[in-house]
This record gives sequence, C-alpha cells and structure tokens, in this order.
Amino acid sequence: MALFKQRENLLDVDPFTDLLFNALLTFTFLFLIALLLMNPTAKSGIINPKAELMITVSWPDNSPDDIDTWVEGPKGQMIWFKRPQEGLMHLDRDDRGAVNDMQLIDGKEIINPLNQEIVTIRGRPPGEFTVNIHYYRSQTLKAVPVTVYLAEVNPTLKVLHYATTTLQRESEERTAVRFSITPNGQVTDINTLQKSLVLGGKI
Repeated sequence: MALFKQRENLLDVDPFTDLLFNALLTFTFLFLIALLLMNPTAKSGIINPKAELMITVSWPDNSPDDIDTWVEGPKGQMIWFKRPQEGLMHLDRDDRGAVNDMQLIDGKEIINPLNQEIVTIRGRPPGEFTVNIHYYRSQTLKAVPVTVYLAEVNPTLKVLHYATTTLQRESEERTAVRFSITPNGQVTDINTLQKSLVLGGKI
C-alpha cells in the first residue's frame, strides 16, 4: 500500500513546477529567435561595391595579350597599372593577359580564362572623365576586341555605356568613353571623342 501511494505521488504534477518549466521553455525559444535576428544568414553571391560608378574593360577569354586601362579625372589626375589609386578613382583589378592566371583551387592548379580590368569611382566629383584602353603588349600579334562597360552602381545598377573597340596592334591607344558629372551628381555628355593619355597627343 505504501509503495502504491509513492507511485501516485510521483505521478502527481506540481502546478508551480510545471509553470516554471513552461516559462523556461518560452524564454529559451525567445532567446534563440533573438540570436537569429541579430545574426542573419549571409546572402552568398551578393556584391555590394562601395562605389558610385564602375568601369569594366574586358577582352576575349584565354587571350595572352595585355590590355591596360587608363582613366583621367576632372583635375587631370590619372590612374593606370603603375598608379592604381588617385583620389576617388581606383583600379581595383589589373589584368595582364596570360600572366598570373594560374590559381590554386582545392589543391588543383586552374587557369583563370577571364581577361578583365575594373575601375571604380567612389564618389561623384564634378567634371569630365576620360577612359582609354592601351594595347600594352601583344603575344598573338593580332587585333583585339575590347569591350568597355560603364555603369552607375548606386543606388541601383544602371548601364550608361556599353561598346566594343578593336585595337589593331601593340602600343595602340583609343579613347573608349568620355563622360561628365554635373555638380548635382548627374552623369552627362557621354561620348567617344578621342584624347590621348598614354601617348602624349598621338591619337
């Protein structure tokens, strides 16, 4: 009889203990939710460049030829491979054709076929910008089609200019695009009027 009563006592539920247990479960659940909100899952594949304008210069994949990008700003300041940063202008990626294209991925050597240079302008200083392409070194001794892409990236992506210019021989320089920024930050007067930056007026 005593054993039976002990089993009945074990089966009895204390309301206060039950309330504390449920409160603990609720607190734990809310704590986990708060942690998730403070640390949202990273969104892979999303690039948020800290720039106002982006200039992309590309030429055929796997080409061993070296094309260089030169950009002149409103006050005559210039960037190129030997001076990749000047004020708000940045040469973020300098591509040398087939040079340094070997990459180690998962222990295997992979050749990166992409030929691309990227310039960002991290502000909107008023004045004119000139973007030139220069056939720096040729291994194929052939003409190279070079595509230049100008876009606003802030607040949303907007393509302003997209065109392909063919460089016929080593040392040739061409103006790919020129544009101006107004005092209120608007991009205007997009054109391809030629202006030499590399060769000192020899275009």
